[in-house]
Formats: sequence, structure tokens, C-alpha cells
Amino acid sequence: MSQPAHIEAFFDPTTWTISYVVYDQVGGSAAILDPVLDYDPKSGRTGHDNAQKVLDFVHAHSLTVTWILETHAHADHLSAAAWLKQQVGGKVAIGAKIGTVQQVFKTLFNLEADFATDGSQFDHLFEDDETFAIGTLSARAIAVPGHTPADLAYQVGDAVFIGDTLFMPDVGSARCDFPGGNAATLYQSVRKLLNLPAQTRLFLCHDYPPENRKPQWQTTVAAQRAANIHLHDGVDEATFVAMRTQRDKTLGMPMLILPAIQVNIRAGVLPPADTNGIRYLRIPMDAL
Repeated sequence: MSQPAHIEAFFDPTTWTISYVVYDQVGGSAAILDPVLDYDPKSGRTGHDNAQKVLDFVHAHSLTVTWILETHAHADHLSAAAWLKQQVGGKVAIGAKIGTVQQVFKTLFNLEADFATDGSQFDHLFEDDETFAIGTLSARAIAVPGHTPADLAYQVGDAVFIGDTLFMPDVGSARCDFPGGNAATLYQSVRKLLNLPAQTRLFLCHDYPPENRKPQWQTTVAAQRAANIHLHDGVDEATFVAMRTQRDKTLGMPMLILPAIQVNIRAGVLPPADTNGIRYLRIPMDAL
């Protein structure tokens, strides 16, 4: 993994999400990570302003998209993976444990009987420690469950895209109270990441900054080990689990969790149209 990756970040201020394009060279191959589909919860309308910025960058740099990578089935934004695949191709991929997540939410949303819960909506399911290529770049999938059972990080050279495991050091760690989440599991996943070399660059999927700073999305293993408010060196598993469990009890559900999950477990494909030709999202009452 000696060749450096080129990385371009795209920040969506509506959902505080950062998407990325990772590529080997201009005119070469690229992967898109965690792309955002615009969604207006007031009207139910979708849009492609965020995804179009990614698409424009891909075209401007004459890149061939080989992968569209999801770190997990997001609860805070809808995925633009399906739309981008229509525009530029690429295999849509996620962690192999996505079926566990699909089973839970197929039941919650009472989805159509033939909705598959084996991850087959995705083009590829990554196993832990599986290697793959982005053109001339070598990459590796790292299972980091805890936030959800299916979370993955992607390592490309000295860069690791860590999804919702950690945030910036002054924000801390991801919640673990979604179905299948587990604080002890997240602790072990984070230690796996923080055992990487100190200079390893960590790229986040979200930032929720305090008022005294602007959004950021790049940090290092060394910075996290020194200063992460939840998981710096010296915090043991029991202490973290107690803190995380108590904190999660105070958190409300993400604003877009109900529409987002229904789309994201389908690899970014919108639900099938009803008999009148309109697509619908389901809102379970008193279930979460």
C-alpha cells in the first residue's frame, strides 16, 4: 500500500455528512464513498445536488468509477449510490453483515414479502480483511461493528475511511443504541483502528462540531488516542460502555432515520412504486 491515494471530500451541511472520491490518478480509477441523496422531509422530494458535485468532479478528472462504497446502512442520510451507478457505473458494496440489518428493518417496516435479506441488492459484500483494488491502489475492508452490525472501514494506503465509529476528538464516538448496536463491540472495533500506525489518517463520515469551530473530517490515530473525549488511551471498556449506554439514553432518533434506512438497505434504490405509480416510504407508529 505504498502508492498515495488522492482524496476529495464533499461536505453536506444539511446532514453533516462527508462523502469522498478516492482515486489513483487523473484519468485513472476511483471509488466513491458514502454519497448523499438529497431528501426534503417536508415534501418527500429527492434531488441530486450533492451527488452532482461528486459526478462533476469525476468527469472533470476523467475518472472511471469502479466502486461505490458504503460504510454502513446510514440512519442520517439517504444514499445516492443507485443514482451514481446509473450515471458512471461501479459496483455498489457494503459489509457482509448487511443481511442482519435488513432482517430487522424488513420486519419493522413490514416490507414486501420478496424483499431479500441476504444483501443481494448490493453488487458486492465485503468480508473482514478482504482486499480489493481501486485501479493501481490497494485497499482493504475492515469490519468495525458496534454502531451497527454491518459497519466497515476502508483502508487505502495510509488513509482509513472509518464511517460512524469515531468522530473528531472533541465530539467522541458513535451511538450504539440502534438495532444490533453494541457499545462493547464498538470499543473493540475502535481499538482495532487505533492500533494502526500513529500517523494513519482517519477520514470521518460526519462531523457535529461545537460552536467554536467549523466542520472537519480528517484526523489521525495519534490525535484520537491522545484526545478523543470518549476513547482516548486509558479509557477501559467498562468505563466506555457505561458512558455510551447512559449517553445513548438521552439521544433522540436522527431526523431522517425512517426514510433513510428504507432506501439504504436497498443499496440506494427507492422503494418499488405502488399500483398508482407513486413510491411510498413507511412510517411505523410507536415502534421505535
